[in-house]
Amino acid sequence: MGRLFGTDGARGVAITELTCELAASIGRAAAIVLTKHKNAGEKAKLLIGKDTRVSSDILEAALISGIMSVGADAVLLGVVPTPAVAYLVGHEGADAGVMISASHNSVEYNGIKLFAGTGFKLPDEVENEIEALILDTPELITLKDGVDVGRVSTLSNAAELYVSHLAEIADIKRHDLRIIADCANGSASATAAALFERIGVKCDIINAEPDGCNINEKCGSTHIDILREKVKAGGYDFGVAFDGDADRCLAVDETGSLVDGDRLIAIIANDMKQRGTLKNDAAVVTVMSNLGFHTYMEQHGIDTVCTAVGDRYVLEEMLRSGYNIGGEQSGHIIFLDHATTGDGQLTAVTLISLMSRSDRTLSAYNAEFVNYPQLLINVKITDENKGKWDSNAAILASIDTAKKALGNNGRVLVRESGTEPLVRVMIEGKDADMVDKYTNLIADTVKAEFCE
Repeated sequence: MGRLFGTDGARGVAITELTCELAASIGRAAAIVLTKHKNAGEKAKLLIGKDTRVSSDILEAALISGIMSVGADAVLLGVVPTPAVAYLVGHEGADAGVMISASHNSVEYNGIKLFAGTGFKLPDEVENEIEALILDTPELITLKDGVDVGRVSTLSNAAELYVSHLAEIADIKRHDLRIIADCANGSASATAAALFERIGVKCDIINAEPDGCNINEKCGSTHIDILREKVKAGGYDFGVAFDGDADRCLAVDETGSLVDGDRLIAIIANDMKQRGTLKNDAAVVTVMSNLGFHTYMEQHGIDTVCTAVGDRYVLEEMLRSGYNIGGEQSGHIIFLDHATTGDGQLTAVTLISLMSRSDRTLSAYNAEFVNYPQLLINVKITDENKGKWDSNAAILASIDTAKKALGNNGRVLVRESGTEPLVRVMIEGKDADMVDKYTNLIADTVKAEFCE
């Protein structure tokens, strides 16, 4: 797998790359590093949540063994969304939280995400400390025995506690909206129906029958066309789609048009400004956000703050500068007044609350936002070629050609994924034909250099 922690925890093909042995090691090292403040003889407590992948159970067992073997207690949450782990760490007074999930990835992948006792994801330096303990100084890991080993227990009402938390945030002014939610056969399957019922919204639920193998399979936020058709055919006011661990949300308006993360952030931020709750009149997004987002925000008197790609960088800027909304085009949106990480169902509740206060359709809001033509191509590369694209002469030459051709009428972004063996090529500009031509030029060059 190379470096253990990417932009969103440790991730790889379950069992063969993200092995049980590695999961146990992460459990041990995380328990040690994240609970250094504990007094001698005082046991640490780590919460463990998981998504619906068939591999989540075996990785959970490995994590439990690792955590308990160094004298910490493991509390099992069962199948819950990632943001539920972040919330429950604080609610239960735990020392740390662990989520077993590969988010939007297909079923063969899995991952381990770590949360500090504050509910926030770990900064790079803490992940590096855990990684060093595993890879460089494993001899410093002291195993316990006898009565000093940890214990395992279950928080049986974990999903209910999380649903209650979200329901308290909801501000529903009318209850005649008809919506539909796609749970991606993932973590939202355990919470969405109860949440929407609790807040009094008429919501039909689809893809909420996980079998261990169908997570994200032709459903959820990565396959939005299914929701588009159902919204149009069923006459719904709008639809929402989550990913496998429900930390992302995309929407579809009543005409079947996509409302992506950029648009959701823009619409909600503008509503927050009008209600006087938008801190510093700004929103934080990454460099991947469409230029149309910047135009919309400028028109509504809202500043746009950009960071590197990755929700952790968005969050760092929000905390550093005092902003309370930020996120990514993919639908990973952070509402810092209510959550410490991106939360798809919180996004849905916030959108529903907004629409319940409005006499406008979602398509009317959507129409105010005009995207520049943008094309993203993901090129799969081999493990041995990871980290090499930005030193390859042919790839760099193709990027330079594209930049010169586009000039001031577009932008080129090429980066390697932090969670998958992919090079992502994205171009945005005023001319759709040029965007298509040069995105494919760079992508084809990456394929020729690294895939043949």
